[in-house]
Amino acid sequence: MTRTLYFRVVLTFLAAVVAGMTIAVLLGMLFFEKELDETGQRDLLAAGREIVQVYGRTIPTEMDSFMASMAKLSSYDLDLYATNGSHQYYPYESGRLRQSDIRMEAVQFVRNGNVYLSTAQDSETLVGLPFPIGDDHLALFVSPSAKNETAILRLLGAILFIALAIGGLFVLLGAKYIVKPIKALTLATKKIANGEYDIALDANRKDELGTLARSFTEMTVGLRQLENMRKEFVSNVSHEIQSPLTSISGFAKALKDKRLVPEEEREQVLEIIIAESGRLSKLGDHLLKLASLESERHPLELEHYRLDEQLRQLVVTSEPQLFAKNIRIDLELPRGSCSISADRELLSQVWLNLLGNAVKFTPDGGRIWIRLQIDPGSGGYIVTIRDSGVGIASEHLGRIFERFYKGDASRSDGGNGLGLAIVHKIVSLHGGRVEMDSLVKQGTTVTVQLPRTFPNETKK
Repeated sequence: MTRTLYFRVVLTFLAAVVAGMTIAVLLGMLFFEKELDETGQRDLLAAGREIVQVYGRTIPTEMDSFMASMAKLSSYDLDLYATNGSHQYYPYESGRLRQSDIRMEAVQFVRNGNVYLSTAQDSETLVGLPFPIGDDHLALFVSPSAKNETAILRLLGAILFIALAIGGLFVLLGAKYIVKPIKALTLATKKIANGEYDIALDANRKDELGTLARSFTEMTVGLRQLENMRKEFVSNVSHEIQSPLTSISGFAKALKDKRLVPEEEREQVLEIIIAESGRLSKLGDHLLKLASLESERHPLELEHYRLDEQLRQLVVTSEPQLFAKNIRIDLELPRGSCSISADRELLSQVWLNLLGNAVKFTPDGGRIWIRLQIDPGSGGYIVTIRDSGVGIASEHLGRIFERFYKGDASRSDGGNGLGLAIVHKIVSLHGGRVEMDSLVKQGTTVTVQLPRTFPNETKK
């Protein structure tokens, strides 16, 4: 119970009120002690003079009875010192004994006809004034009654109790209002832990809890998107793995039964099995590559080399594929060397993937253009690879760099949808940007922008 936020809010309020009132009383007594004493002494002195005046007007015969009644009426304790040194005590509360005697110096001071006001040397607040009775010069001392002081303390205690009770009631209601959205957030976290992401929270509050609710809602939306991406990823991986496995299994069973596959067709079936195995192996390699690239600790082997020479070598190594489809390629490079600080192997993967796609989707006799130019704004490089292939519909361009996304059916032949995702990740790791423009039946243009030097020039 004591660990709940609801209880802690109430307990904190009560402790703060008690501490605040206690400190306020102590500070008040400390800073206003003199003013309080002076006010109290004025009241005591006025009461004493009133008693002297009443005696002068009535001249009662029974002194003890008169003084006892005056103590009751004034609500003060009275002390009367006679000339012969005798002392009589008349308490407001009957039967009470005096706790301490009044100093004789003060008594003598009053007998000499002076008014005495208590000082720090006295044990209590009191006043003394002359009380002439005939030829006798008595000394009358007036002091607060212990019963009155107790009543004042009780009154302060009652006020404190009422303040705590009323304040506590309001805090109970307020704490419930404060804790309610926190309980809702707690329930929401439990739902998220169980895989429920359709959660509605009150985000209309203008305080910190409202900000927290809005942030929590945004986090929930992000988690839901991640969960959907995870499910889609698992589904795509399962499909990509299942497809070649099904082909391999089917053809392997067919080869086992010699009646299903004639001898002259067995070579062709074996080639299909090898191709599907290669496709499955390539998928595994791409998944490992993408997972490695998306790791925050992926090491980049940075080195300074010539980007123009890398592109020239790319064209040379791709000549067999280009020749097989009779594709003409135009390579445009700037004059002079174009050095860059980057991971040579990863950027080579980028150019191979992009040129491989261009060759794959460019018909026989088509054309491919590769152009390297210096970015006049940043001083970096812009590599453009354009083909005269089948192109991509505009509605697919927004998702073309997503994992396993293959666009329309015309571009889904033979790939697993990871190549462009790998390209995008590698370029991003180098602090660059990759964009694609395309028109159906008019070709595709991929533009890669790279900085000349790697950000911060530090190796991971």
